[in-house]
Amino acid sequence: MPDHLLKYLLLFTAIFLTLNNSGAFSKKKPVPVSYPVSTSELLSSAAPRFNPYKYLTIYKITDKKNITPIYDYLRSIDYTQPEEYDIWSDSRINPYQVNLTDMKDTVKIDLSGYVPPSAKHVTSDFGFRKWRHHYGIDLKVHRGDTVWNAFDGVVRITKRARDYGNYVVIRHFNGLETLYAHLNKITVNTGDTLKAGNPVGMGGNTGRSTGYHLHFEIRYLGNPVNPNDLINFQDHTVKNSILLLNSKHFEYKKEIDKIRFWTVRSGDSLSRISYRTGIPIAKLCSLNGIKRNSILRIGQRIRYT
Repeated sequence: MPDHLLKYLLLFTAIFLTLNNSGAFSKKKPVPVSYPVSTSELLSSAAPRFNPYKYLTIYKITDKKNITPIYDYLRSIDYTQPEEYDIWSDSRINPYQVNLTDMKDTVKIDLSGYVPPSAKHVTSDFGFRKWRHHYGIDLKVHRGDTVWNAFDGVVRITKRARDYGNYVVIRHFNGLETLYAHLNKITVNTGDTLKAGNPVGMGGNTGRSTGYHLHFEIRYLGNPVNPNDLINFQDHTVKNSILLLNSKHFEYKKEIDKIRFWTVRSGDSLSRISYRTGIPIAKLCSLNGIKRNSILRIGQRIRYT
């Protein structure tokens, strides 16, 4: 055999023996060395250089559609939730349509852990404002001020509307819901789970607003509760750690139900409306925030009770 062929044969034999001894041609897979690894170690960026995905199947939630329905999540927590909260809407502030003016029971609501959404002063209170009822309380904010979440809970609505502007609704684990309106920017997403004190947005002047402020509402089953019944806005602390919620908190709605409006038609004037309703012109002006010489528009609603 020629010398050069012999050299190639010897080289090939040496390479084959080396690879065979290393197990390259073996069908058996190397057995991984196992040792206890905690969940925190697997998820920590400081974990050992160990690849768990090679030997374990770990599922990640990449699509919100795969998340457990929110009411199932809430029911797994040690809070008593009304069965109406099985309704979950990310668009309607009050999808429950429950009248609480005649509620028979008293509901205990845990207010501990409250964080004020803004620590600034009140600019407009809960109650009647001209001919409309103001269902929340306005707190002064400046553009870009952080607005904080009041209680632990889950974001139900993030939306923009003509009246509220940019607003957020959060369902809390204690049974309440809160609304934050006129935000300049929303910093949370629907379905986010928040702790009390987490930011929900930035103060603004969006929607039907005449200046920078936070419109803050507290609701139970969609029905507004006067925030002053829960919170002392002088020092921004809760009045009691437990709220005993009952029908008395919704008596104001009976007054709202008594309100009557006159819809202005062609030829109507304040004197004619006063004659037809029996309400003095001065009271009509006071109820509607108008003057005797104000021009009425066809279709305008004039409150007379």
